[in-house]
Amino acid sequence: MTIGCLALNSSFEPLTLVPLRRALRLVIDGKAEIVEADGEAVVKSARQSFPRPMVIRLNRFIHVPRRFRRQVTNTFLFARDAYTCQYCGRTATQLRIRESLTRDHVVPLSRGGTNAWTNVVTACSGCNTRKAHHLPDEIGMHLLHTPVEPHFVHLSWAVRRLTPIQTKYIRMFYGVGVLQQIESLEQRRPASRRA
Repeated sequence: MTIGCLALNSSFEPLTLVPLRRALRLVIDGKAEIVEADGEAVVKSARQSFPRPMVIRLNRFIHVPRRFRRQVTNTFLFARDAYTCQYCGRTATQLRIRESLTRDHVVPLSRGGTNAWTNVVTACSGCNTRKAHHLPDEIGMHLLHTPVEPHFVHLSWAVRRLTPIQTKYIRMFYGVGVLQQIESLEQRRPASRRA
């Protein structure tokens, strides 16, 4: 079953996944058109019926500033790091009851660090507490991976599953390389997060 409907800008740039109701509202209001539908599936109301949209395209171009696409949020940070503590290697499913995943600043804010992609990692609450205001090397902790800023497309898609129809538009607009990177993020996620 489809999680959502892929919304494309008028330029066919993939923007986000929207809920089915929102996609239908955009189509009914004349703000979008259905580009791909889910086979024979139909959505009916009292007066109308529509093919179930898988991909819609906005009729007017929406400008999305690049700086908003790159904001660090825990959702995208955890997805980038495969829901794994970057110090001890435990995944979210391996944490004890009172533990959770947290955001850790490699160079702490109190020591001049920033809230940038290259300075934040996913850490379990135990490792984050142990590290406190220290640099990792000062207390013998080592990162599993060097933190990097992901391509903005990864931020939009790292926490979602795409259908084959939807992946066609990611491939068409961004190329096979970006699609392969998104698929590798999906494969790195713990099974419990993919459902």
